[in-house]
Amino acid sequence: MNSAAETPELFPLPLVQQDAWLAPFEPVLRARQLRLARRISEIEASYGSLARFATAHQRLGLQYDARRRGHWFREWAPQAQGLFLVGDFNFWNREATPLQRGADGVWEVFVPDQPEGGLVHGSRYKVHVVTTKGAQDRLPATLRRAVQNPQTHDFAAQVWRPDQPFAWTDQKFRVGNYVKEPFIYEAHVGMATEEAKVGSYLEFAEQVLPRVQALGYNCVQLMAVMEHPYYGSFGYHVANFFAVSSRFGTPEELKHLINEAHRRGMAVLLDVVHSHAVKNEAEGLADFDGSGGQYFHAGKRGEHPGWDSRLFDYGKPEVQQFLLSNLRYWLEEFHFDGFRFDGITSMLYQHHGEGVAFSSYDQYFGPEADEDAILYLQLASTLVKGLKRSALLIAEDMSGMPGLCRPIAEGGIGFDYRLGMGIPDYWIKLLKHTRDEDWNLGELWYTLTNRRAGEKTVAYAESHDQALVGDKTLSHWLMDARLYSNMHRTDPDLVVERGMALHKLIRLITLALGGEAYLNFIGNEFGHPEWVDFPRAGNSWSYQHARRQWSLADNPDLKYSQLLAFDKAMVGVVKVGRVLSASPRQLNLDPENQVLIFERGGLVFVFSFHVSRSIPDYRFLVSRPGGYRVVLTSDAVEFGGFSRVDDGIRYETFGEQGRQLSLYVTNRTALVLARC
Repeated sequence: MNSAAETPELFPLPLVQQDAWLAPFEPVLRARQLRLARRISEIEASYGSLARFATAHQRLGLQYDARRRGHWFREWAPQAQGLFLVGDFNFWNREATPLQRGADGVWEVFVPDQPEGGLVHGSRYKVHVVTTKGAQDRLPATLRRAVQNPQTHDFAAQVWRPDQPFAWTDQKFRVGNYVKEPFIYEAHVGMATEEAKVGSYLEFAEQVLPRVQALGYNCVQLMAVMEHPYYGSFGYHVANFFAVSSRFGTPEELKHLINEAHRRGMAVLLDVVHSHAVKNEAEGLADFDGSGGQYFHAGKRGEHPGWDSRLFDYGKPEVQQFLLSNLRYWLEEFHFDGFRFDGITSMLYQHHGEGVAFSSYDQYFGPEADEDAILYLQLASTLVKGLKRSALLIAEDMSGMPGLCRPIAEGGIGFDYRLGMGIPDYWIKLLKHTRDEDWNLGELWYTLTNRRAGEKTVAYAESHDQALVGDKTLSHWLMDARLYSNMHRTDPDLVVERGMALHKLIRLITLALGGEAYLNFIGNEFGHPEWVDFPRAGNSWSYQHARRQWSLADNPDLKYSQLLAFDKAMVGVVKVGRVLSASPRQLNLDPENQVLIFERGGLVFVFSFHVSRSIPDYRFLVSRPGGYRVVLTSDAVEFGGFSRVDDGIRYETFGEQGRQLSLYVTNRTALVLARC
């Protein structure tokens, strides 16, 4: 750790220097640093390094020993009374292959290769666990592949040792060379096809990645990759943390997807779920050794009241090792370029953020803060950055924990970006409760620019949360049923015209003001008309809403294609200008005309939210004199507009200090200008 942690009396932490309100809590921040340093020292004393500590997956589970020509199987179950390996290889005889318990609570057995049968590629197996509560077949904690029986619907582990290892060709790919500013395309492989079915890794690689590349996004964030028993959980009730979801294909096919993304110059992030786990015993880790705890807190503390799931005990060394090994596994085995950590608010506090309004700094550092979880997150960020310096770490936190996205040496937790979770909530609230005429531009500016100094934010107008059944996407809020009946280019429907205009303005201003990175959920870029609803009993197990209707965006006769064209142009302009690396500067906020103008990254952004007023000679000051040209207008015909602004004109500054511009500012229009 840095010397500041060891000499707190000499130097205030940089985090405290940046935010004076943190001064009373500097002792807590330093205690967190010190605890981390001590824990890493303990790990290094026992394992040599944090990276070697994170190799439990190389010992536990099924491991092939080429020298002895057979498989070792090991499982951590300290309170179990007996473990037996069962499967195809021993005709599911629950007494034939007992494991021996080691002093560290790890049970093991060696299964030699056999001339016929045996543990071979594709064979299925489980571990039979005997506890004080009885006995049952369980799935191993670190299994690499779980497959579901189509008749009985139960899961089993599957031996996965293909003859030929996957041949990676991405050795020259470096995140930092391609991702200067993250433009993230959040996607779910299973629902990425237009057919009413479960999509595959190969289909995603062949059909969706080219779309993402063409739109200009440089990161793909994959949801639901970690195996989960219930498809409708969106992948958030994980059972098998080291297993690639077999619904979408094989591990090699996922590797092909990632390799192909790298070939196209895109990083791939894993939506990792370490905040909780499914409570199912048949498929998951719950009560594995019969102790009621093991991986999780015992009793009520081990149960999430809102998610109906189990909560990890982050203070246990074995749990730390399990989760850290999980991160290393996904980075190294599958070449992921970083992680979006789900549900961090639930981890940070013992109340999990349930019904809590975070209005005081005391709430971040008081008794409700889960210091064990904070230590784990610091260990996780340290490990990931140590293994892959350029890896991206994104935190889903709605509490605003100070320092979450600052380096540990400064007093932080070590993540790179936090999700701007208040932004989509703001847009939905505005559309639901406020007339267009009453939008408060000062409030809008504050919402989009109010973020912790020095901590980067991923801005997004909507994500998968807003797309789920029971809620509405922005396009649905704006156009409702007209999305199904009035989206032909020749249809002059006023509701759709308003919706199209605001859809473009909301997304562009969120991108231009809301953060240092940007995220879009699959299909939202063209105003996908339907919500997401996975097959379940309530919809007769239908796939109708668990798909993406790409044909709508590809049809030039429909307005969906115009929204898609605008999204591509929007990302391109902001990306080329390196806008997200700069700070915004407000130039003009005009409530009477509902006009907001600002500069960022050398570009001038002009937004008119007025419902009807267009102003022929709208004058305002810019920071630099010279000539300007319009590089993007939301009112262009190709974007579903009316082409009321001539983007071929060179606009020269004049007047006061030679920095005044005059534009024709039309209602519900966004203009982006660059110096020329």
